[in-house]
Amino acid sequence: MAEDKRPDEYEDVILAPEAQDEGARPDDRIDDERMDEENTLKREFVRSVDDALEAGDTARVYDLVEPLHPADVADLLELFDRDERHQLAAAITDLMTSDVVAELNDYVREEMMEALPADAVAQIAEQLETDDAVQLIEDLDEVDQQAILAELEPEDRMAIQSALSYPEETAGRLMNRDFVAVPEHITVGDLIDFLREGRELPEDFFEVFVVDQRHHPVGTCNLSWILRTPRNISLGDVMKRDQTLIPAMLDQEEVALMFQKYGLISAAVVDEDGRLVGQMTVDDIVHIIAEEAGEDALLMSGAGEGDINEPIREAYSSRVRWLVANLGTALVASLIIAAFGSAIEKLVALAVLMPIVASIGGNAGTQTMAVTVRAIAMNQLTRSNTGRILMREFRVAMLNGATIAVLIGAATAVIFTPLLGAVIALAMIINVAIAGLAGVLVPVAFDRLDQDPAVASSVFVTMITDSMGFFAFLGLAVVMGVV
Repeated sequence: MAEDKRPDEYEDVILAPEAQDEGARPDDRIDDERMDEENTLKREFVRSVDDALEAGDTARVYDLVEPLHPADVADLLELFDRDERHQLAAAITDLMTSDVVAELNDYVREEMMEALPADAVAQIAEQLETDDAVQLIEDLDEVDQQAILAELEPEDRMAIQSALSYPEETAGRLMNRDFVAVPEHITVGDLIDFLREGRELPEDFFEVFVVDQRHHPVGTCNLSWILRTPRNISLGDVMKRDQTLIPAMLDQEEVALMFQKYGLISAAVVDEDGRLVGQMTVDDIVHIIAEEAGEDALLMSGAGEGDINEPIREAYSSRVRWLVANLGTALVASLIIAAFGSAIEKLVALAVLMPIVASIGGNAGTQTMAVTVRAIAMNQLTRSNTGRILMREFRVAMLNGATIAVLIGAATAVIFTPLLGAVIALAMIINVAIAGLAGVLVPVAFDRLDQDPAVASSVFVTMITDSMGFFAFLGLAVVMGVV
C-alpha cells in the first residue's frame, strides 16, 4: 500500500473473531443516553467521545463506544474528520469488526482501507460476505487491489476476482456467492441431514436451490416447506419449479424492480449459460433501492454523488460541469429577451411580469419531469403507454395552466391593464402546457437513447420552459399591441 497514507495509524485495528459479535455487546440503538428520538447519535454523546479523544483517554473512548451497535459505530466514525477518525479507530481496536466496516460510508471506508496495510485489509475481507468484500476493495487503486488479493486465501481470492469481472452495479458484481444448492433426486430427510451437518453453509439463507447435473436451477424450496414436509418425500415433489432467475449482467435497478414486482425474499443469479452462480437477497435490495432513489434525486439536481463525505475536488468537478451547462442554456433565454429589448424599454411592466411566466413554467416542468423519471425507473412508463401518459400530463398541465392564468391575469388586469392581463394569462397557459410536454418528452428521449433520464433532463426542461415562457409572453405582448 502507499506509504504516504500513514499505514501505521490503523495497525492496531485488526478485526476481532466473529464470536465477539455474537452477544458480546447489547443492541442499544434505542437508548436515551446515546440515541435521540430519530435513532441518531446525540450531540452530547458525540461531544463526550470527542472530549475523551482530545484528552487521550482511550479507555474512556472504548467504554463509550463499546455498547453501540456496529451500524452506530460506523455512524460515529463518519461524524469525525479524517485525523480524529484515525484516533477513534485506533482507540476502539477490536470494536472495529467486519460488521462496522460493511456499514461505513463508501468514501470513509475507502479512505480507511487505503491507510491500512494489505494484510489487515485482507483479514477484514475474509470475514465479510463476498458481496461486502467486493464493495470493500472495488474502489481502491489497481495496485492496492492486487496487493490485498494476494493476501487472501485462494478460494476467497477467486470469488472476489470473479465478482470484479462483472460491470459495476450489476447482479454479478453485487450477488452473494454463498448459497445452498442440492440435486433434486434426494429426499427431504437427506436435505435436513445435510443442512444439520453444517458443512460450510452460509451464515444466513432463506431457501435452498435445486439444480440439475449441469448446475442449472430447476426449482427452489423455502426452509418452512422443508421443515413441514415428511422426511421420505422426494425433493422434486415439493420444490417450487416456477422461480425468478436473475441474469448476472442485469442492472441493479432492474433487479430491485423484480424483487418488488414479484415479492421476492431471495432469488438465484445465473450466468450466460444458465448456471447458478449466486443469489440476491432482500437485504441487498434494500440498500439498492435507497441508493438508486438518492442517486436519481441528486442527478436531477446536478449534484453528482451528493455525499457529504465526498472529497471537495470530486464534488466540485461533478457539480461545476452542470452549472456550466446551465450557463449555456441560460444564454438562450437571454437572447430571446434581447430580441424584445425595444418592447421592454417601452413598457417596464413586461420586465416585471416575464420572470413569473418563466418561473411557473419551470416549476410545472419540474413536477412533470419528476413524475416521468420515477415512472421510467419503476418501469411504469414503457413504449406501449408513452402516448397515453403524454396526453394525461398534457391535460393536467392545461388545467394547472388555466388555474394559474386566471389568478395572474386577474391580478395583472387590476394592477396594470386588462389587455396586459389577457396577454400574461394566455402566455401562462402556453408555457405550462409546453412544460407538461417537455417534462415527459425530454426524459423519454434520454431513455430511448439509453441514457439515464435523471442526469440531464432538468437542464433541458428548464431551458425550454424559460425560453418559451419569455418568447410567449413578449411575443404576445407585441402581437396584441400592448407595446
